Amino acid sequence: MDMNEENKNAAEQQEEGTGMKGIIEEVNIDEEMRSAYIDYSMSVIVSRALPDARDGLKPVQRRVLFGMEGLGLDYSGQTKKSARIVGEVLGKFHPHGDSSVYDAMARLAQNWNQRYPLVYGQGNFGSMDGDPVAAMRYTEAKLEKLANDVLGDMEKDTVDFQLNFDDTIQEPTVLPTKAPLLLLNGSAGIAVGMATSIPPHNLGEVIDAMKAYMQDESISTRELMRYIKGPDFPTGGIVINEEELLNIYETGVGKIKIRGKVEVEKAKGGKLNLVITEIPYPMIGLNIAKFLSDVAALSETKKTMDIVDISNQSSKEGIRIVIELRKDTDVENFTNMLYKKTRLEDTFGVNMLAIADGRPETMGLKQILKACTDFQFEVATRKYTTLLEKEKEKKEIQEGLIKACNVIDLIIEILRGSKDRNMAKRCLTEGTTDGIRFKSKESKIMAQQLMFTEKQANAILEMRLYKLIGLEIEALINEHEETMSNIFRYEDILERKDSMAQVIINELNQIKKEYSKPRKTEITNKEEAVYEEKKPEEMDVMFLMDRFGYAKTVDMATYERNKEAADTENKYVVKCKNTGRICLFTDIGQLHTIKVTDIPYGKFRDKGIPVDNVSNYSAFRETILCVASQTELNLYRMIFVTKQAMMKVVDGGEFDVSKRLVAATKLNEGDEVVSVTVIKEQRNIVLQSKDGYFLKFAIEEIPEKKKGAVGVRGMKLSDKDSIEAVYYIQNAVETAIPYKNKNLVLNTLKPGKRDGKGIKVRA
Repeated sequence: MDMNEENKNAAEQQEEGTGMKGIIEEVNIDEEMRSAYIDYSMSVIVSRALPDARDGLKPVQRRVLFGMEGLGLDYSGQTKKSARIVGEVLGKFHPHGDSSVYDAMARLAQNWNQRYPLVYGQGNFGSMDGDPVAAMRYTEAKLEKLANDVLGDMEKDTVDFQLNFDDTIQEPTVLPTKAPLLLLNGSAGIAVGMATSIPPHNLGEVIDAMKAYMQDESISTRELMRYIKGPDFPTGGIVINEEELLNIYETGVGKIKIRGKVEVEKAKGGKLNLVITEIPYPMIGLNIAKFLSDVAALSETKKTMDIVDISNQSSKEGIRIVIELRKDTDVENFTNMLYKKTRLEDTFGVNMLAIADGRPETMGLKQILKACTDFQFEVATRKYTTLLEKEKEKKEIQEGLIKACNVIDLIIEILRGSKDRNMAKRCLTEGTTDGIRFKSKESKIMAQQLMFTEKQANAILEMRLYKLIGLEIEALINEHEETMSNIFRYEDILERKDSMAQVIINELNQIKKEYSKPRKTEITNKEEAVYEEKKPEEMDVMFLMDRFGYAKTVDMATYERNKEAADTENKYVVKCKNTGRICLFTDIGQLHTIKVTDIPYGKFRDKGIPVDNVSNYSAFRETILCVASQTELNLYRMIFVTKQAMMKVVDGGEFDVSKRLVAATKLNEGDEVVSVTVIKEQRNIVLQSKDGYFLKFAIEEIPEKKKGAVGVRGMKLSDKDSIEAVYYIQNAVETAIPYKNKNLVLNTLKPGKRDGKGIKVRA
């Protein structure tokens, strides 16, 4: 018996012992995981992250609006605590955490995020600067007026409903919005393996384009763009690549370049103020603070000397960032610098992905308008079908009441002669007169011929006596005429597509009249910003870096005043040009170059910046062995020594590179650099091995190689031995090192030859 059969028998015995029986089924783990992941990804795609092309809403947004409508939070009514709203949505429709619901509701209320907010928020709902929304217990909300058009007509069976997560309450699968929200407010979301990013647009333009499509379904995207000029961001700004919009709207994919809008104001003393009044849409939030810090950094790093001060004077009224400039500033060149070096010019990545017919689809402008238009026709068909049925029911009842008024005496006779309601009802509907006392035989015959419908009979039995007043009868006749008119109109709308189209157009015109706003974003073509960087005046500075890797530069006068402290507190002190580069050599054989202009320049007691932040150097995986200026390297040669005793001399000019990261030397497998030194007055080199061997020889014995070479062997080592330290000696200067609790004078070591074994120094 094999192991599988033994396990199976054991399982069966266990089940018999516990009174339980089951089936053990073998499954392929790869297939099971693949199936589970596909199910999960589709759930995220369809039910959470992506908007529906019909109403332009994600499930959580749809549930928030529906939940608020269920709480009676009409725009004309009172607000309610956000916590109450979140609880309603969370408990009934969206069990995915209160933060997801509250964040979605808050976003629907933020006029810098939404071009047309659907929620009215009272309290702290954050700010454009990235300030967080207050806790839900402190804020209140209700629906905006526009949301009525999103939620309206649901009672007319315009959309399908489905059971919620626990099958207790019905919720709509889509909202019967009349306005194409997918284009109006746009959308952003990250699903599994895909993401959507749809820019907002102007309501008036979108409605005009939608009407144009309804009138001519063969209309091209280029013709639609006669109505939709481009995106209309709530933060304004200037779209500068108008010529690329056609391709973006045709494919649904592309990049929109946006610039902030700037104005120049004259200040006191002849100074100029550059005022930013509109920003690119991607800048909202914490990116505004990042922009301010980037502008300040331009001044701190001496990239520009034109900035006097910068302040953020933004408020609820709008953006106002003021940059105070010097009198002689070239404003145009300075503005171009902001466009080139900050997020004042940014890119909005477009990927118009939405759920269409139950699956994700990247849609162009025309496809989105088609989806919205088809949905409007579907909603209108269901709406007017429901209205027609209701009018036909009213017609039936009205005709019954009018007929009853004409034979009211006979009906009264039937009612008085009947023993109960059912007897009277059977007489009215079926002509059954058994058991009813009539005043005459003629009345009985007439009663047998009435033949009212079920609904008519119920209406007659429930009719109040005041309805018999002459004016009431006249009003009933007028109401019947109105009902017949409605039936004729509804049938015409349902039978003729052009009639239904006109109804939809009329509704769109009403929405445009009530909610249309002037365009905020300017659409144009502009050339790429050209910035002529002013070359700073070349001068000597001192590069200072402490043992923690924090670096800064100071002028020579500052260094001379603080020379003792600078040399004591810093691990590396290097003289360089402010226009030059600093070279960092590491133990893994890499060369990192840093522009001196990227290093903070200023006061001696400033902390500086980690070199990791201005280079590709990582303190976690490599160690700095040598720091030198590129100017210095061009004048001298360098020695490289590795752990395996490989060494070479390299001309420093080879390291005059513009790349931030290059290989400084080639290493054998498992090897690492032990020492990198600039050769100046040194004449001899001493290699110290881990096992205590010392080898002293002249530097001239080391051949000069290219930086890409491995080098030559400098010392014979045993299998487990390696180079531990490297020392350099000047002939006229005594060099001593501590070794085994004694000072070892390296000058006294017996000179040898390169590639020798060396001598073992004993204590």
